[in-house]
Amino acid sequence: MGCTEKWAARPLLFYGVGEVTREEISVPHKAGMSSATDWRRLLEPGVSALGFELVDAELVGGNHHATLRVYIDSPKGVVVDDCARVSRQLSALLDVEDPGLSDYTLEVSSPGLDRPLATPAHFRRFAGETIKVKLARPLAGRRKITGRLAQAADDHVVVEAEGVGGVIEKFTLAYADIERARLVPKL
Repeated sequence: MGCTEKWAARPLLFYGVGEVTREEISVPHKAGMSSATDWRRLLEPGVSALGFELVDAELVGGNHHATLRVYIDSPKGVVVDDCARVSRQLSALLDVEDPGLSDYTLEVSSPGLDRPLATPAHFRRFAGETIKVKLARPLAGRRKITGRLAQAADDHVVVEAEGVGGVIEKFTLAYADIERARLVPKL
């Protein structure tokens, strides 16, 4: 269950959390905060310090107001109180490190049933499951591929998906070519 319900018109900022030392944080150059890797580098120490895994982080929205979405997980799952703790930690971190966000909303939630897959470890963990992949550029005329995650290696994944005429094709996708990947929930 996620915890992204809005309960305030503006983001609340909390100070004095102090569970992460400045030496543990590597702040990317403000202008370069566009990639998930940059956000992961900034946010992961704060999330890990509280005992959670940073599943993914994404910045969406325009220049006037952005939303920083952070997905966390743990072996015990995630409840609303966990999201609140991580939100306070990250709010303090973002206030101190100032990655160039002026007006933004911070959303912290569990990854949900259609959890994002962002690292090779995520892909390995869910091998055999059905995933939906959006590619940065077309492969064989397709930017979106939905199929069974057949293999996850250190630098690529293999997805078995229905191709032309209903024939199952294997698509080898380098991680660098994957814009976004998510599990397809079993309902």
